[in-house]
Amino acid sequence: MVNTSSTNSRHIPVMLMESLENLKIKNNGIYVDGTLGLGGHSDKILEKIDSGILLGIDRDEDSISIAKKRLENNKKIRFYHNSYQNLRIILDELKIDAVDGILLDLGLSSFQLENNKRGFSHKHDSSLDMRFDINSEDYTAEEIIHKNELTDLTQIFKDYGEERHAYKIAKLIKELKGEIDVMSITSIIDRVTPYKFRLKTYSRIFQALRIAANKELDHLKSFLDDFVDLLNPGGRIVIISYHSIEDRIVKHKLKDLKKNKIIELIYKKPLTPSDDEISENKRARSAKMRVGEKIG
Repeated sequence: MVNTSSTNSRHIPVMLMESLENLKIKNNGIYVDGTLGLGGHSDKILEKIDSGILLGIDRDEDSISIAKKRLENNKKIRFYHNSYQNLRIILDELKIDAVDGILLDLGLSSFQLENNKRGFSHKHDSSLDMRFDINSEDYTAEEIIHKNELTDLTQIFKDYGEERHAYKIAKLIKELKGEIDVMSITSIIDRVTPYKFRLKTYSRIFQALRIAANKELDHLKSFLDDFVDLLNPGGRIVIISYHSIEDRIVKHKLKDLKKNKIIELIYKKPLTPSDDEISENKRARSAKMRVGEKIG
């Protein structure tokens, strides 16, 4: 059973006003929230559409359950327990050729971070699952550690976490016997990293394991290769990312599409949250938003 009352009160959608403005919402349009989460962005998008529809997609079934309760009285939204990379399949089933706007917010929700059983946060002593879809056949973060050799685990920490002590941390983790949980990882980081740098190292290592467990970059790249065909002329793509790896992938893809005169970049540089938003919501501090419009 998921407790929704306290979760909704804590959840603050990142760069909400910028998202709504840059989607350029028409009241009869078709829009996609590809990372529905708890429905914070979707709630406000729905206020701006009248005869249109919104497709809410998320890989996390618990998040969808919360969003459904939050938005249960709204007939303009349809929910999909799926990955945004499968948007074409979803649209084909609905016999929809293209949509007017797509929003992706690639960050974790506060609900996921505060869940003390899934291993997303270094703050909770739990098993190392980290899968967005706990019913999927994907490897858990713990299984990834066990199944990868030292060199491969090191590369995961380097590529997905940009961690300079990747080899040392990976070596100590591989030397662990039996079950590996959150506290196993944090205790190793404590041995390797000076106190003042530990929080950043926790974030990098947990980020790397989460990305690997969910194949996040594969999903993003697959979507970016596909989305233009799914946008109507004049349709907008709005992507919020939180670390340099994702932002680089989005940046280079949008630049390539601009070079080939397929989309127009709305901003040369990414938008970032205001100081007021960051003071209200610390999770927003690393957010970067990139926006493109399909040329018609």
